[in-house]
Amino acid sequence: MGLSIGVYGCGLDGPDSAEARIQLNEDNTVTLFNSWEDHGQGADSGSLGTAHEALRPLGVKPENIRLVMNDTSKVPNSGPAGGSRSQVMAGQAIKAACELLVTAMQKKGGGFRTYKEMKDENIPLSYTGSWTAPATACDENAQGNPFSTHMYGVFMAEVAVDVATGKTRVHKMTAVADIGMINNQLTVDGQMYGGLAQGIGLALSEDFEDLEKHSTMIGAGFPYIKAIPDDMELIYVQSPREHGPFGASGVGELPLTSPHAAVINAIYNACKVRIKRLPATPDKVLAGLKAL
Repeated sequence: MGLSIGVYGCGLDGPDSAEARIQLNEDNTVTLFNSWEDHGQGADSGSLGTAHEALRPLGVKPENIRLVMNDTSKVPNSGPAGGSRSQVMAGQAIKAACELLVTAMQKKGGGFRTYKEMKDENIPLSYTGSWTAPATACDENAQGNPFSTHMYGVFMAEVAVDVATGKTRVHKMTAVADIGMINNQLTVDGQMYGGLAQGIGLALSEDFEDLEKHSTMIGAGFPYIKAIPDDMELIYVQSPREHGPFGASGVGELPLTSPHAAVINAIYNACKVRIKRLPATPDKVLAGLKAL
């Protein structure tokens, strides 16, 4: 077995910012506009879940929240999808926009205005929310407070090493993740499983040094399905983040912070061979065994 710890900040270095817009429609549904780009990480579910939570006072059902995303002729600038920033940055902007709409719809005597009542009272139907992270860029000595929220993880790899060939096989991966409060667990699970699989590939097979040999995914050591164990255990520790929407932090890059280090540590604990340059291919492990 091998252990490792991973820590990662959420956001672009310094006072990162994002915007989102919410609009009340004539049928009393709402439309959310943002540019939370989706690389497959679940921008739609993140947007929907955050807006639904922020609109709870109005009793808006998820199916009554429409999404318009990433058409920059129609949506505000939510910033890039990178640095595990989107759930925090775009999420906070969504939350801010929704809170503005909820406040505008609230009646003095209690309850909330309808679309017709908003129109009759000449109250705006569309609100743009923005949020800037309370962070500072690092100075020339790399000192500062570049991120307002972080993610934390502990990884455990269980491996077997064939001492005759040097081939390593991962039998189980376990990850304990503290990513704040979870918005949509199915989406988060997908991020975690994908990152752990990438970590195994990074540890054992992926290599991009030879541009001719490694010009294809197979040549670069992209792991086959049998290289990834079915046994992956995810454990979540939910602790609210002060600067995350409803306590959420990011998740995207946490599962690839250091699972590869856990695999390398497990190889050492299995056969006393310390691999210092990835990937831990059979020839490297075998050479290390012969040198013992």
